[in-house]
Amino acid sequence: MSRAVRISGRAEIDLTHQYRWYVDNAAADIAERFLISFDASVQRLAIHPTLGWKRKFRATELAGIRSFPVGGRFGVHLIFYRVTGDELSIERIMHGSRDLPQRLLEPPGKGDE
Repeated sequence: MSRAVRISGRAEIDLTHQYRWYVDNAAADIAERFLISFDASVQRLAIHPTLGWKRKFRATELAGIRSFPVGGRFGVHLIFYRVTGDELSIERIMHGSRDLPQRLLEPPGKGDE
């Protein structure tokens, strides 16, 4: 059973920010491959939502969040999501080396300057 997928506004901003970074610092075709890998990973999660790791952060706002790497060569980027009923909610997309407990709570783009 495939779940409906909802991408939050914060995740949309994260995705756009990362796409633009690849365009500016690598190449447009790499940016496109990033989006293709992201989409494939989300479709996989929509079918198998327990593939991602349950995260344990102290902040109550992050309760129930899971993470899963973007596929292919983009595995350093993590998709943070929640599953509620028959919906997969993508909350954020960010590089795994960030200070995740702090950055997940910040607005998208903060600290990326």
